[in-house]
Amino acid sequence: MDIETLKKSSSWAIQEALRILDKINWKTPEKGYVLFETGYGPSGLPHIGTFGEVVRTQMVMFAFSQLAPQIPTRIFCVSDDMDGMRKIPDNVPNPEKLKQYIGLPLTKVPDPFETHESYGHNMNARLRAFLDSFGFKYEFLSATECYKSGKFDEYLTKAAENYEAIMAIMLPTLGDERRETYSPFMPLDSDSGKVLAEGVIKVDAKSQTITYKCENGEEKTQKFTGGGCKLQWKPDFGMRWAALDVDYEIYGKDHLPNEEVYKNICRALKKEPPVTYFYELFLDSEGKKISKTKGNGISVEDWLKYAPTESLAYYMYQKPRTAKKLYFDVIPKSVDEYLSFASSYHRQSDEEKVNNPAFFIHSGDVPKHEFDLSFALLLNLTAACSPENDDIVWGFIAKYDSNLVKGKHKFLDKMVICAINYYNDFVKPTKNYKVPTKDDKKALLHLKNALIACSEHSAESFQNATYQSAKDLQIEAREFFKMLYQTLLGLDQGPRFGSFVSLFGLEKTVNLIDNIL
Repeated sequence: MDIETLKKSSSWAIQEALRILDKINWKTPEKGYVLFETGYGPSGLPHIGTFGEVVRTQMVMFAFSQLAPQIPTRIFCVSDDMDGMRKIPDNVPNPEKLKQYIGLPLTKVPDPFETHESYGHNMNARLRAFLDSFGFKYEFLSATECYKSGKFDEYLTKAAENYEAIMAIMLPTLGDERRETYSPFMPLDSDSGKVLAEGVIKVDAKSQTITYKCENGEEKTQKFTGGGCKLQWKPDFGMRWAALDVDYEIYGKDHLPNEEVYKNICRALKKEPPVTYFYELFLDSEGKKISKTKGNGISVEDWLKYAPTESLAYYMYQKPRTAKKLYFDVIPKSVDEYLSFASSYHRQSDEEKVNNPAFFIHSGDVPKHEFDLSFALLLNLTAACSPENDDIVWGFIAKYDSNLVKGKHKFLDKMVICAINYYNDFVKPTKNYKVPTKDDKKALLHLKNALIACSEHSAESFQNATYQSAKDLQIEAREFFKMLYQTLLGLDQGPRFGSFVSLFGLEKTVNLIDNIL
């Protein structure tokens, strides 16, 4: 792809990559690569907003590699798993059993799911499983391991050396009461193992020690290096940027009020802060912010049960600076919009391709989906045949197009399974068949005869016959189609009716109408 063509793209991912390149003057940094970072707070079950951060970072990284292929890149996914557990998530098994572990680092809290070494390890595994499902190339970092291994020791020491400067940054952001007890350093108590947010008496940079009072009032002194201490979350953010020499980070709008704090902490540690970008937060069906601990959003596992991963990446790509409600109703639309972009990609000019979401979703290697079936159409098919398994759906598909064979088209295979899952969980329970009126029956009989009279059994022919029936009966087309879906499928809407007839089959459609009549 020509660099000048890329530069003209209106894509937010390209524009972000250009910001990074401007910052580094289009030259490879001294460390030998440009570092993209994304942070993950494993306090509750991962939700889609968490992964959107990683997906979007990956898209900017791809855009960067297209603009400057000569500059190496790396991406770190850092889990803040050394944070103390502050409250118990609502959506974990036996939450009452975790109360005794409040204050312990997440990697020291037992796993309530009993599948991993700790709560933190479980959450980290869920994050990695999602990233792996996209085939991402990333480097996972555990904050616990970074602190314990000494990876952060140099910059913890610098934080101690610049203690007063960091306090001058932090104190204006705190309330009067918190100012009295605040320290950027939080010791891990040698006896209880808890992360202590208060009680620091002295931090000595020269001896690399911290003196504090533990919960029972006892005064202790220990090394703040090697995992004996961690920083409060705002100083930790800036310290991590400095220690890892981060060049770019994306985060949610809720971090925006603290952005300058993070950057000033980084500067206090004698490092230039990275280029940053904030995205709007996802909202649940009631317009409330999605929370990991409340579990009021869609989990990654949920989305992937009902739609292919590409549709989720598409949802993340579109308008990151616009707040969007994230609930199950958005899934079918996302699948079909993704398909539309992916299908059009191979017919587009380079100027159009660099504005196509599929270009960024697939890192330029956009597959050809050689079928014309939409997710909405498959949902209507499942509504008509109530399949017990995907073989039933594939039976209809094979008759519709003999070139479409189960196992040959990976994306379509996934779509069929997801459509059945979505139908069973969301469509079937809400189906409400309209009892046809006398006029409805007259219209259905007219349509039946019109369909049978079609000389060509194609989606277009059946669609035209349906429109003509509405015209003959002097019924507004939108109302006519609505009546068809309500009486035949128990739904309020659907895709092109002609496409449904073509997929379901003329004979079965006629039988469906006869059953109503």
